[in-house]
Amino acid sequence: MGIYELETTPLKDFLTAEASPDSPTTFRKGPLSVTAQPTIIPIDTPTLGDRSYLAHDGQVAVIVDPQRDIDRVLDLARREGVRVAHVFETHIHNDYVTGGLALAAATGAAYHVNGEDQVSFERTPIRDGDVVEASDLLRVRAIATPGHTYTHLSYALEFAGAQVAVFTGGSLLFGSTGRPDLLGHDHTHDLVHHQFASAHRLAHELPEQAQVLPTHGFGSFCSAGSTGDATASTIGQEKLVNPALTKDEEAWVAETLAGLDAYPAYYAHMGPANSAGPDAADLSAPEVADKETLAKRIAIGEWVVDLRTRTAFAAGHVTGTLNFGLDGQFATYLGWLIPWGTPLTLLGESPEQVADAQRELVRIGIDRLEGVATGTPADWTDEELGSFRRAVFADLAQVRHHREVTVLDVRRANEYADGHIADAVNIPLHELLQRVDEVPSGEVWVHCAGGYRASIAASVLDAAGRRVVAVDDSFGDHAAAAHLPITTAA
Repeated sequence: MGIYELETTPLKDFLTAEASPDSPTTFRKGPLSVTAQPTIIPIDTPTLGDRSYLAHDGQVAVIVDPQRDIDRVLDLARREGVRVAHVFETHIHNDYVTGGLALAAATGAAYHVNGEDQVSFERTPIRDGDVVEASDLLRVRAIATPGHTYTHLSYALEFAGAQVAVFTGGSLLFGSTGRPDLLGHDHTHDLVHHQFASAHRLAHELPEQAQVLPTHGFGSFCSAGSTGDATASTIGQEKLVNPALTKDEEAWVAETLAGLDAYPAYYAHMGPANSAGPDAADLSAPEVADKETLAKRIAIGEWVVDLRTRTAFAAGHVTGTLNFGLDGQFATYLGWLIPWGTPLTLLGESPEQVADAQRELVRIGIDRLEGVATGTPADWTDEELGSFRRAVFADLAQVRHHREVTVLDVRRANEYADGHIADAVNIPLHELLQRVDEVPSGEVWVHCAGGYRASIAASVLDAAGRRVVAVDDSFGDHAAAAHLPITTAA
């Protein structure tokens, strides 16, 4: 969690805060002037690449696009000493289960959702041009910005009469926009043109110094392109660098559509869940599974997932388990690969690690765990542990001089097309479970862009009884440097 120090007035000193997304907030307090400018605190969810926001005037707070685990928001509001009066959704989300309805119920806040959205719960309908007077100082104005969805809204934040920021959700991102294809191919053409128009509307209506505060774009697959390493921006900055604002419409549309790639399969379940009105997350501890129970679950094909790092998993693991390390985009990739509804058991080094994983899973609607176990692999099985070798690209270059091995590239198709090792077999990670039989027999060296996806793939192949080596290395930095032959798609 961090804070934007909005520079809309000469006074820049005000309450500041720092915290991790899943831990109690700690504070660094400076001079506070609640009449000078608002405090806006992003609540980061890095493993999904999203941000929620809390904005307040020292007394009253508004929340934008809260995640399912609302305890983070409630904790922050308490520590700031503010009352949550309004909760806003920019759109019906496709990449996570919202906490908006539960947060409104817990706080008594008004829950603002586009009046055109078909939902199954009571909400305060809001539409283009509506203004919400949150306090004497804070006003929020809805701006129709279709493109990511048809009913997408952005929210201009006014403080003491000045437009200081705009919450853009999945519309205008840092150097990009939200992707226009999540509602299906039949809608993509219309939505991409809407997205272009929406970006220009925001650029036209908001002052150049207004902060741009997107929900997506920090690694989220809801982004239509790279947002780089930017962590803050303004309307003026976006006018200079955002292709949606610097290119003509047809060029931008063509470039955007050409750059669209696969997105997580679990997205298909998020819209319906959010339209139905999700309950608050249940983070109570699951049942503990013993060795015998774990063995039975693996034997009947249930998912037993090891949360440890890829280094630890490769060195020794329960045979038949899969490795989705909590040190990467755990929920994104587990949610992408797991057949929806498959019974799931988690293995972690500590109760805290399992609790962190459970928190991540409820954010994408995986609410029920069959069980958990903590400790080391020796605590989870009496059988001989499985293991496989880890290597770097220089090792792969050397081994190819001595024997024939299969190179399996599990990056997505667009990544592969931009440059890959000659003769590598490309099966994107999210397709591997259905295509394991297509992996050639013999020794398989599996790689991705940086090692995380390769470890997941290696665990899948290892569980299938294949002989695998996981390349834990940076493709961009070291593949060509190791003198491996790199080619691009024709």
